[in-house]
Amino acid sequence: MSEKLSKPVAASAIEKHVYKVFPNDMNAHDTVFGGMIMAKCDRLALVVAERHSARVCVTAAVDSIHFRAPAKGNDTLLFSLALNRSWGSSMEIGARVEAENSYTGETRHILSAFFTFVALDENDKPMDVPAVTPETAKQRKRFEKAEIRREGRLKTRTELAKMSDNDSD
Repeated sequence: MSEKLSKPVAASAIEKHVYKVFPNDMNAHDTVFGGMIMAKCDRLALVVAERHSARVCVTAAVDSIHFRAPAKGNDTLLFSLALNRSWGSSMEIGARVEAENSYTGETRHILSAFFTFVALDENDKPMDVPAVTPETAKQRKRFEKAEIRREGRLKTRTELAKMSDNDSD
């Protein structure tokens, strides 16, 4: 059997996708609505997953969403997403969002998140995806950290399953 196909991170990455903030994007606190940013990240992470796998993909998990700073009116949001690692049918995609002041060029890191996607076959069953080849030191670091996060997700799922098995309600 041939070795599993592998693709570089750059083959599916999105760098600095631009979204201009308008008044309808604001919440009652006059900052950008976090749910809108999360939804855009999920859609862009889907693009990364489908580019990498060449298959229909679905969101399996979202974790470690950290809002680091608010975005405000007149900001431009810059979304950068890349595949960190793949395992069988699942893939972890990291997202970083920055807010840029369009007038000064100053940027602020406002959000980091990790999305897990699963590739599906024509019968909606999970199917294997290519491995990912990290090519830079930063990509290798993300590759290694992705395994630690995955172990945590699997451990949490196992513990929660044990707890629900013990429920007598």
